[in-house]
Amino acid sequence: MLEVNRGRLDIDAIVSHYEQTCIELRDMTAGQVRAAKGNLVETLAERLVGVAWQCLFGSTDELSFGSGKHQVPMRRGYLNRLPAEVRAYIEPRISRYRYGLGCDVQVRVRNEFVLAIECKSYTENAMLKRILMDCSMLKALYPNLKFALIQMESMLGGDYADLRETTFGSPATHTIMSFFDVDLTILTLLEGERRINQPFHEEQWYKPLQPNSVVTAVNELQVLLARAIAE
Repeated sequence: MLEVNRGRLDIDAIVSHYEQTCIELRDMTAGQVRAAKGNLVETLAERLVGVAWQCLFGSTDELSFGSGKHQVPMRRGYLNRLPAEVRAYIEPRISRYRYGLGCDVQVRVRNEFVLAIECKSYTENAMLKRILMDCSMLKALYPNLKFALIQMESMLGGDYADLRETTFGSPATHTIMSFFDVDLTILTLLEGERRINQPFHEEQWYKPLQPNSVVTAVNELQVLLARAIAE
């Protein structure tokens, strides 16, 4: 595995940003907390990618983060499963049959979309199915696109929240993933399975973001980025 050889101060800054955000969350309403946690994970994801890229190449000049939706076209084979009258109506208009699809963090290298990251404060397996479906549709547009899920906490079962060097996953999660032709890297930042009534930002249940888990995430992202630009 690649090791972090630069970016020590950036890693400390990531941890500090998490700590400060958790303090601010304690004074927010429930709705504000949900939105702020979403923003937190996206910010952490972008910073993790930035450190990973610096570790590989030093300069971030070629790295950027995109936004917006990608227009996924209808698969033509689907028309053959439709009643003849419906098929005859859609076929001459098929260029209009598209679905706008985005993702939380769109990583670009030299303006090319190379890595799609979904960001969650936690994930459970019903949510994972939706994430994998979105990844599959994006892969239809970008066959070489890499995919990652960055979550603060896990509700996937298994050892996703153990933060060990090797993650074996869970039976349910691996079974779901086996139905999709997508290689999804799952990165968990906080140790310990999520407890619904114990928010990680509250002082009595506070979960620290350990530098070692940041380094692990950076290492995994280095691997994904290196693969992405090699293809």
